[in-house]
Amino acid sequence: MAESFALVAQPRSGHGTRAARKMRAQGQLPAVVYGHKEATVAVTVPLEDFEKALRRGARLVDLQTDGKTEKTLIRDVQWDFLGQEILHVDFARVSADERIKVDVRIEIKGTAPGLTGGGVLEQPLHALHIECLAVEVPESIRVNVGALQVGEAIHVKELELPPGVKALVDPDAVVVHVVAPRVEQTAEAVPAPTDQAEPEVIKREKEAKEEGE
Repeated sequence: MAESFALVAQPRSGHGTRAARKMRAQGQLPAVVYGHKEATVAVTVPLEDFEKALRRGARLVDLQTDGKTEKTLIRDVQWDFLGQEILHVDFARVSADERIKVDVRIEIKGTAPGLTGGGVLEQPLHALHIECLAVEVPESIRVNVGALQVGEAIHVKELELPPGVKALVDPDAVVVHVVAPRVEQTAEAVPAPTDQAEPEVIKREKEAKEEGE
């Protein structure tokens, strides 16, 4: 289960790109809290603390605002175009007994023996859309590839999911497989041209010159 973090949020009144840039310069991350048929509230949270929560794989956050604590889910994180700086975050209110739908990253474990024979490991699915209790969101879905040979695959229906977690994607979808190495086709040698047009032209020019002499 993903670890739950506590963050202290402060109400904010400033909006727009300039105001948000100023908040981040002061170490505060612009955010909104919404859900459960309550009003959407604009807040800020300490940027450093939020980054620490992300690094540890947190999905749930106990958000403390004006002495009130709300259990929330990190629903969306907005990054800059380089994917280096966090610009904004959305927190969705949840309750302990509520089942939610969320994407969880897939973590590959082990080394496929098929790789020693020249096979190539490919992972078509990098995140799994699941349904589970809000307080039981797994940090990741681990997939052990330690037995995969060339031509073999692990499908969604073969994943070992934590208790209470349900996959919401095609059960036959391939998560990871080992494929044979692709053989690059070399271009066939192009035969040298056999057209004798140029020598024939030279011959005709020579004959014309001799007749004119």
